[in-house]
Amino acid sequence: MTLDFIISTIMKIIDVALVWFFLYYILKNIRNNVKMSLLFKGIIFIVLIKVLSDWLGLVTIGLLLEYVIMWGPLALIIIFQPEIRNVLEQIGKTQLLGRHKVLSVGEREKIVREITLAVEYLKKTRIGALIVIERDVSLRDYIERSKKIYADITSELLISIFFPNNPLHDGGVIIQGDRISCAGAVFPTSVDMKIVKRLGTRHRAALGISEETDCISIIVSEETGRISIATNGELNYNLTLDDFSEILLEELRPKNDVVVEEEVEEAENENEE
Repeated sequence: MTLDFIISTIMKIIDVALVWFFLYYILKNIRNNVKMSLLFKGIIFIVLIKVLSDWLGLVTIGLLLEYVIMWGPLALIIIFQPEIRNVLEQIGKTQLLGRHKVLSVGEREKIVREITLAVEYLKKTRIGALIVIERDVSLRDYIERSKKIYADITSELLISIFFPNNPLHDGGVIIQGDRISCAGAVFPTSVDMKIVKRLGTRHRAALGISEETDCISIIVSEETGRISIATNGELNYNLTLDDFSEILLEELRPKNDVVVEEEVEEAENENEE
């Protein structure tokens, strides 16, 4: 085994690893973007139909799909330019270690407790609120256009921000890690036609930012006092306080922590047996 062979092997391993790393981050960001994930599913569906038509000998549909596959990429780039740009921006904004991942169990529980206390008060008094918690995809662009705070998370501070007649109560609060980074943030509203029409601007903004990033959006309705959480373009509507706390704690928990806890539970069950 020569030195050149060893170097050649190492370079091939690095080459393959970089390709897989690149594909992983593309697929991860597509998954976090609702529109791009639907587009990706559509492409896979067309390819599967093409393979099936070739296998069954369906000449007409096969010929049409060949034209679709030939000119489809150019059409997709033109039609879905905003979504493609958003995915590329998300790749650039993605943090290798989101701030929520470095929090201890006690810190996560404290954050959930303080937010729950604030949400409970806002629910009782029918004060509208929108709280967005950053995860892996950075919300720096929205923070830069809003009022900086950089303060510890407390229920009293959250309540005071959304209190009526406060200049910042109409916008959203962004939380990074265990700190309130800003208030008065403005988010893009969702254009999903399936959203219930009675939902207001806060719910649409919460869904809009959850479609573009992997954040956790918390909404308190000003009209009904109902509590909701939006993640990955999906809305958990009209939650109880217990369900709210449980979902929020679960969403804040890093995925590797979940795997470790499951392994610990399995080991404990095996020891009991």
